[in-house]
Amino acid sequence: MNQRGTHTLKERPGRSFRFTCSEDEIPLVEELLRAQGFTFEAEPFSPLCRRATNRPLPLGSSLAAYFGLIYIQDRSSMLPPLALAPARGSAVLDMCASPGGKTGFLAQLAGPGGFVLANELSPDRLETLRRNLIRVSAATVATCGYPGQRLPLEGGWFDYILCDAPCSGWGTAEKNPKALTVWREDKVAPLIGLQRTLLAEAARLLAPGGRLLYSTCTTNPAENEDQTRTLLDTTELTLAPLTPPPGFCFHEPARPDLAGVLRVDGEASAAQGFYLAAFTKPGPPATAETKPPPPAPAPAIPGQAPPGLDLSGLPPGVTQRFDHRLFYLPARAHEFLPPTLKFRGYQLGAYSGETFRVQARARLLLPDYSPDLGLNAETPETLARLISGQSLETTLDLPRPGLYFRNLRLGFLTRKGPRLLWSDR
Repeated sequence: MNQRGTHTLKERPGRSFRFTCSEDEIPLVEELLRAQGFTFEAEPFSPLCRRATNRPLPLGSSLAAYFGLIYIQDRSSMLPPLALAPARGSAVLDMCASPGGKTGFLAQLAGPGGFVLANELSPDRLETLRRNLIRVSAATVATCGYPGQRLPLEGGWFDYILCDAPCSGWGTAEKNPKALTVWREDKVAPLIGLQRTLLAEAARLLAPGGRLLYSTCTTNPAENEDQTRTLLDTTELTLAPLTPPPGFCFHEPARPDLAGVLRVDGEASAAQGFYLAAFTKPGPPATAETKPPPPAPAPAIPGQAPPGLDLSGLPPGVTQRFDHRLFYLPARAHEFLPPTLKFRGYQLGAYSGETFRVQARARLLLPDYSPDLGLNAETPETLARLISGQSLETTLDLPRPGLYFRNLRLGFLTRKGPRLLWSDR
């Protein structure tokens, strides 16, 4: 039985995706997609989300995806950040963050003045997370690699926390049938224990007046409603009822005492089965007087910075050099990251001696297009030639000219003599 306010979806939609650019760049990214023959329509649950209705090639092979201007994501997977709904300028913790789709969405919702700390224990998954965040230019995210149930952070500071916990994945069975055999009901006890400790840690780290969102991609009540009930019974957190978003169908909760949690009907919603529950911590939110002030907003490039960079695209924050690499950290991060925490900010580039080389995908540092600053491609064929390894003639004398598509910022090219090359470094 579906909850009130939902509707029956008529047919399976195309692949869904989210814009990762600024709102004023969305029309230009749509133009790039249409230039390659893609058509799409708006998803009803967020102005940042679309679903492809015609795909002349795989969406992941599109130029928009290659340059990190869109992120392909299951419809249900977009719901946890939207349900957490971080306020603009807020501090957010993503406890189990890889591969980074939800992390990047949280950074967009928190805005340029916000901050997201994304944690991932597995070294391989942590590197995947970092690569994906660079690709989508999520500059207000810092990453770390600790057990999520034992984070070396002071309690009661984060305004918003997402706990998208490891789970049995039964809600993904249509795409991943092995989930039903690998995680049979008699095998999920370790996962249930991990989820419980993650939620307890989230309750410790959440600030008074803060909001926690717990989500899984399983249909197992022991990992969903039962965990919600345990958290309510063992902490001071209270349940925050969620409003069903448009465009989805939902099952009734498996427990009648938990009105306000959401169980996505995967088949009817043409999406993964997902579970979402939101909580709040009693008490007034912390005021500015109770938190240390952030450092002065003064991002700068130490050493010899090349011409053609525009730092105004970075939100307030600082740059920090470690060995030969340069990282950016937003101002709000200094309120939450203790000196002993091992973390990494957004990598802007690297040094050769004292000369800075901006990384190719740092499109936030590109100025507005002008003929003396870069190449402004008019057709997708020009971009396709570059990313396939071909070079183009140029008269530009910048070491790192910008690459644009009809004034849309894409990244930094490499110049070798009279030739321009795309190098993903």
